Amino acid sequence: MIFRRARFTTAVAGFEAAVRGRDPRTSQEAFAALHQHFERAGESEFADAAPRLAALLAELPPGPRAVTAQLIGACVERGADPLVCAPALLAGLARTLEAAAEFPARWRAAGGGELPQPDAGEPHSGVVARVGEDVARGWWNLPLWETAALAVLNHRAVRGVVPDRPGLLATAGRIADAADGHLQCLIHALLVLDDEPLVVLHRDTRTGYRMRMTGIADNFQLHTLLAAELAGAGHVPGEIPAPEAVAVCRDAPGQVPTTGTFQLTAPDGGAIWNEGTPSDIPVVDGVRLLVLDPPPYARGWPTGRFLAGMPGDLRLERVLDAAETGRWFGSVADEARR
Repeated sequence: MIFRRARFTTAVAGFEAAVRGRDPRTSQEAFAALHQHFERAGESEFADAAPRLAALLAELPPGPRAVTAQLIGACVERGADPLVCAPALLAGLARTLEAAAEFPARWRAAGGGELPQPDAGEPHSGVVARVGEDVARGWWNLPLWETAALAVLNHRAVRGVVPDRPGLLATAGRIADAADGHLQCLIHALLVLDDEPLVVLHRDTRTGYRMRMTGIADNFQLHTLLAAELAGAGHVPGEIPAPEAVAVCRDAPGQVPTTGTFQLTAPDGGAIWNEGTPSDIPVVDGVRLLVLDPPPYARGWPTGRFLAGMPGDLRLERVLDAAETGRWFGSVADEARR
């Protein structure tokens, strides 16, 4: 087994030498060897290989660069340091998004028709002729770069140092609108809030709670964790999710059926949809403010994590006293808008 694992390390060294020696034929052979021996590699090899491969990304042509980025992401998922790998992966993601964002306009200008969907393969010559090679490869390679980026964005430490997050979000959003929903996982990851304070008001009991959330990618997940922390602890009435449902919203694998406990409401009375993200919750006086109303109808869903590789957390820090709760209710509409 040790001998077999060493083959991956040998393949990484061979790939480094070929790339830096500008030897295309040997690079292709070494590239194939990387994939051949990847599955038999061990944790220490992944930890060693990922930063070495990340250091090569800028020297690779676009096609191999995207596949290598995905390979680096796979190493991170197997224990390689995400912080070391993140700068090269996120820089490559940004370049790919910028190129891909030009694809729809160039496609229309060159004759239009239905947009081809990104498929992580090689763009055929007709597409390249219409939009240019860099733009075509940017569009085609979106799935590979999304996978690679998610591998590092699953880690809170990386999410804290993402360069130009608003710019990445804006560009990814433009592409997602044109690309039939591609990049939704990336967008959710970039919207995730970490160590974010949250004030929660329960309208019927006129009680308030100071909470803190990290790594929660959608409001189905948030809803379940709110029910566990508040109804589960007896602070408010309502449906209490099963321990298994709570576990999959934190860090356990899989999905578990659950039933809604609340209607999530914005301070102005509008709905905060379960299908949205915690970033939809409005900020009032520097803190996100959420109101819990009775659910208008029974609703269930398979709860879990929208981003399966990202642990989530919601904690109750303290129960607000009556005076503080009353002040927060002063910023809230008298009733929810149905």
